[in-house]
Amino acid sequence: MKSFIEELYYGNIDPQNSGFEDDEGVQRTMLTIRENEEFLADTLTGEEKNRFLDFADAWSAFNGDSTLDGFVTGFRLGACFVMDTFLPGPPVKDEE
Repeated sequence: MKSFIEELYYGNIDPQNSGFEDDEGVQRTMLTIRENEEFLADTLTGEEKNRFLDFADAWSAFNGDSTLDGFVTGFRLGACFVMDTFLPGPPVKDEE
């Protein structure tokens, strides 16, 4: 049996697979976003369309950065739990 790290390396573990495909609420929200974005992109013209597309691109970039930050923060938190579990901490003083 391969280690967890080997499984991750070979792509057998996909941390990005969050199960959204099976969540009906998320699917409805994604459909609403897609339909409204398509409607606005098809309906708006000129400067309004350019501004909307710039907004959509910026929001997508921000969302990606935010998701990455959450992933890294969670990974670091998990590493702290591991360190706390296996490495001795400072001695605990008995309260008198």
